[in-house]
Amino acid sequence: MNSSVTTNKITDAASLRSAREVAYTEFKKTQAVGKLTKQLSKLTDQLLAQLWSACDLNNEATLVAVGGYGRGALFPYSDIDILILLPADEEKARTLSKQVERFVASCWDTGLEIGSSVRTVAECISESEQDITVRTSLLEARYLCGQRSLFKEFAKAYEGAMDPRSFFQAKLAEQIQRHYKYQDTPYSLEPNCKESPGGLRDLQVISWVSKAALLGNTFKDLHEAGLITNRELTELNRNQRLLETLRANLHLIAGRRQDVIAFDLQSPLAHAMGIEEESSRRASEAIMRRYYWAAKAVTQLNDVLLQNIEALLFPQESKTTHPIPGEGNEFFIERQGVLDITDPQLFQKHPEQILRTFLVFAQTSSVKSLSANIFRALYNARTKMDSKWRANPINRALFIEILKQPEGVSRAFHLMNRSSVLGRYLPAFRKIVGQMQHDLFHVYTVDQHILMVLRNVRRFMVLEYTHEFPFCSSLIARFEKPWLLVIAALFHDIAKGRGGDHSQLGKADMRKFAKEHGLDKKDTELLVWLVAEHLNMSQVAQKQDITDPDVVKAFAKKMGDERHLTALYLLTVADVRGTSPKVWNAWKGKLLEDLYRATLRVLGGAKPDASSELALHQEESRAKLRLYGISDASYEDLWKQLDVAFFLRQDSSDIAWLTRHLYNKVNTDQPIVRARLSPVGEGLQVAIYVKDQEDLFARICAYFERHGFSIWDARIHTTHHGYALDSFQISGSNLVDEGGSYRDLIQLVEFELTAALSKADPLPNPSMGRLSRQSRIFPIQPRVHMMPDDRGRYYTLALSASDRTGLLYTISRVLAKHQVSIHSARINTLGERVEDVLLLDAANLGKNPKLQIQLETELLEALST
Repeated sequence: MNSSVTTNKITDAASLRSAREVAYTEFKKTQAVGKLTKQLSKLTDQLLAQLWSACDLNNEATLVAVGGYGRGALFPYSDIDILILLPADEEKARTLSKQVERFVASCWDTGLEIGSSVRTVAECISESEQDITVRTSLLEARYLCGQRSLFKEFAKAYEGAMDPRSFFQAKLAEQIQRHYKYQDTPYSLEPNCKESPGGLRDLQVISWVSKAALLGNTFKDLHEAGLITNRELTELNRNQRLLETLRANLHLIAGRRQDVIAFDLQSPLAHAMGIEEESSRRASEAIMRRYYWAAKAVTQLNDVLLQNIEALLFPQESKTTHPIPGEGNEFFIERQGVLDITDPQLFQKHPEQILRTFLVFAQTSSVKSLSANIFRALYNARTKMDSKWRANPINRALFIEILKQPEGVSRAFHLMNRSSVLGRYLPAFRKIVGQMQHDLFHVYTVDQHILMVLRNVRRFMVLEYTHEFPFCSSLIARFEKPWLLVIAALFHDIAKGRGGDHSQLGKADMRKFAKEHGLDKKDTELLVWLVAEHLNMSQVAQKQDITDPDVVKAFAKKMGDERHLTALYLLTVADVRGTSPKVWNAWKGKLLEDLYRATLRVLGGAKPDASSELALHQEESRAKLRLYGISDASYEDLWKQLDVAFFLRQDSSDIAWLTRHLYNKVNTDQPIVRARLSPVGEGLQVAIYVKDQEDLFARICAYFERHGFSIWDARIHTTHHGYALDSFQISGSNLVDEGGSYRDLIQLVEFELTAALSKADPLPNPSMGRLSRQSRIFPIQPRVHMMPDDRGRYYTLALSASDRTGLLYTISRVLAKHQVSIHSARINTLGERVEDVLLLDAANLGKNPKLQIQLETELLEALST
């Protein structure tokens, strides 16, 4: 170290600036980032101590470093967060106020851009209990100067107030929200090296939760505690060093705090880190590829470590395992929502189980991630994933089977990419992992864009997302072999970065895959054609006059038939949506749909949804309604108010039943409640039609809870004109338990529930029932998962917990308390466990990120009670 950094006394802004410049010069030569951040922290410590002493605060108050500065890792333009601890005596605190103001002013006068808070010990604890950000910042508190006994008092009080379990859950919820803010991917073309998934913040989360749990302050401590292996320790340290080096250089290049690796900084960043241009690759591409591989590793290591820490914090829950049903699944178990294996050497002994892992994952909706054991086993078995493994007919069949699954496909492929299995199975895909795209509309690397397009295609098939693109959902519902579109998404850009037209180069990869996996000639031709033509429809719709008959006729000639047209339309919508959240808009959607409809007419096809499930449900419903003497025109006004999702989710008997009771009450001012014996054979089916309101769902659930009903299923719909049309399957009640029948309850439920909805009484307090014996023996750790849809109109709220009476009302009451409306709901009870999915209106959630965390925290508390 240069002697001026250590021996010159830092007394003012000039000496600090001079010492910092010496440290920057040394860093630029050595790239020793750990040394730099410690130097900057020590220099700042010296100046703050000087200013503190000059204000005569040494014996009355305490100066504390918090946040990143507290852990001694100060970057060139990082925030300098400090806490000024005041004595509890109010009189003493008041007498110090002018000195404190003078100290803060002197900091700014000398060029220290501080973030300061002034609190007593009691105020620190109170604030930390209310705000997870404050609690985290104080976790890294470091004494600087002043009254040491006051700092010890604070440290003791903070440690006493810390609940490692609730802290862990809050940080996990916060991380999930942060990841979604960055599209849940480390592969943005301009990533934030601190906040994006796989960035420094993910490493800090590990440190925070381990420190709160008293497991250690360093990664080495975690290794000594047996939570990570030697290899993982090495990777953690190496990737942390790389990310910190990137961040420090970004600050120095930009001359300000800069954490986003923007396009214009990528080449200077590469140069600063000693990476030069090559004939085949830009220096910026090389540095970004290095970043993406590091971020990918950090994401996986974050998952592994948080799982291991969670197992220590929740030991009873972590021991609860469930076998995975199904032939060939004997090696797999579920452990608290995580898929695990029974033998750590499984993939070494049976490499064909590698792909089966992801098939089981897709087939098991209750699992949300892979275990640390699986991630480690996959890494250790990487040499097994060779050409012989790829050519194994068992593996080829498994890969196609994964693609065909009705659920979980995009999640499975996301994990296949994270664990590098996808790139090892498809060598062509491995070449585009971390591949940059230098254009004005892509915001992801090629591999991540492909997975986003794959996800978008899959979302067309999922009922919960029909509100996003109802026309696409109706088309894919009748498309033969929709899984072929998933393959097309996987290969449409796989040849990027090779030079030349990637659409034409990708045809060879697609044809080779189809041949190796035994696809028939018709399907192979479609897939190869889709890869070659995947840009065609977007270009015609946006660049040509689609009102010109000749343009449409020429386009129709290229399509050939309705199957090719529909496949290309669906792939195009998914592709454009997958470039960037900002690229897709309603106008582009209208152009594509207009081109589709015009081309279909030229091809001589029928209406797009003529033979779809949607049309079938509607026609069967019309036939049933005619039996009651109700003409088609009578319910036209009602059906106009219902969306695609309503008709796809209901069978024809339900549609006819609801229509029969509502067709002449479309704009009624009074609540309408109708009940009947449930078509499933037990209990009642209850329908409610009323003007929508924020606490409606909670009021309905409160009524059912009060009478001891269990809700088996809830289908919540909102009409185009603002009415709620909700249908519930309920069973059990106090009356039935006393020897009554469900038929006796029909009129009672209709009368009482109508009366309850006509009033505006306050919501009653929930009365949570006791857990079943099985749930007490095999506890299920509650989980809450919230994410916005692509349009920002709704949030999907997924909840998992042990089932008990009153659970759904408790959930709905929390939502009603925060004025969060439910757009739709799917209630899924699996034995003693519930897996509910609610679609929430984003009006309040989208404007208030803190509300999301608060909502998740309160829901977790409610589910844990």
